[in-house]
Amino acid sequence: MPIYLIVLLCLLNHSCFSGSRMVMSLYALELGANQFTIGVLMALYAICPLFFAIYAGRLADRLGPRGPMIAGTVGVGIAMLLPPLFPGLATLYVSALLIGSSFHFFFVSVHGTTGGVGGPENRARNYSLVSLGFSAAGLIGPFTSGLAIDHLGHLNAFLLLSSFTVVPFLLMWLKPDFLPKAAPVSGDHSQQRVIDLWRMPKLRGAFIASGILSAAWDLFQFYFPIYGHSIGLSASVIGAVLATFALATFIVRIILPAWARRSSEAEILVYGIFISAFAFVLFPFFANAWLLAMVAFILGLGVGSGQPMSMSLIYALAPTGRSSEAAGLRVMVNNVAHLFIPLFFGSVGTAFGFVPVFMSNAAMLVAGGAALRRKNAGDGP
Repeated sequence: MPIYLIVLLCLLNHSCFSGSRMVMSLYALELGANQFTIGVLMALYAICPLFFAIYAGRLADRLGPRGPMIAGTVGVGIAMLLPPLFPGLATLYVSALLIGSSFHFFFVSVHGTTGGVGGPENRARNYSLVSLGFSAAGLIGPFTSGLAIDHLGHLNAFLLLSSFTVVPFLLMWLKPDFLPKAAPVSGDHSQQRVIDLWRMPKLRGAFIASGILSAAWDLFQFYFPIYGHSIGLSASVIGAVLATFALATFIVRIILPAWARRSSEAEILVYGIFISAFAFVLFPFFANAWLLAMVAFILGLGVGSGQPMSMSLIYALAPTGRSSEAAGLRVMVNNVAHLFIPLFFGSVGTAFGFVPVFMSNAAMLVAGGAALRRKNAGDGP
């Protein structure tokens, strides 16, 4: 039962988070913002997690996950209330910064403690279930946002998404026992350095693989609403395409355990990167919503295959009592991409149009996948 309650928390909180990115982008466009401005907004989601994710992980390791998870949930809910209370572009900057900062206290704590529910024999299953919850949220959040924008307006969409955080807050506040306690830490904690985690070759490989796929995921979530808006798609249709992407991540995570029995983790990560690159090459050649949904589905299969495996692997490889810290380092690596990808591709899109954005990201994925394959062939898993 505890793991299913954790999945419920992830489903509701991440529905709010994933929907917020779409509402933020489309509301900014409604206010007259250009692509670079939206890139700045999306980068603000990542700026604080880039610096504080490791601290959030250490906090969860020392105190247990409940406090950081509650703080993250409340922060996201409040941040979503700011645009309706104070409409305007300036408020979006504050809201984006607070959403990104708050959510990652929840996110890091979940990823650092999920593996400890029910013992080591349930670790892979736990991360698979949590990833399914995140995938379902990636479908529910954008689809709900699109419908809310078209029928209720942008500001009411913010209010609706904020309400998703109420049940997680009440559940953690009133029923705390389902969350794991802090793990005992042996040795002198003051002598533990985060760089030591990065220096572990297998952990470093998992961090890098996660970051490459995270960059592709982030670009699609940030850039597709801009592309869809430019070719005349409605908010509901854009939300439906984003939901199709999320559906693919959900499906691939159902079949992932069977796939992993036939292929190694490294092989699956490389496959996912190359499938994602193929999808990005296809995007600029289509304007039909059904065809775009098909390409989004292919992309979802690619990027959705890697994250659960990297999370489980990082938990297994992290030293005892430092699993949330390792999860925080993973989040920091991912947020390097979250910070620079929107700024870079927002600038490219403003200057040169859409095609170079998709093609250059595909080239980045191919280069990363080729490097990982060579490393795996030379050094082993």
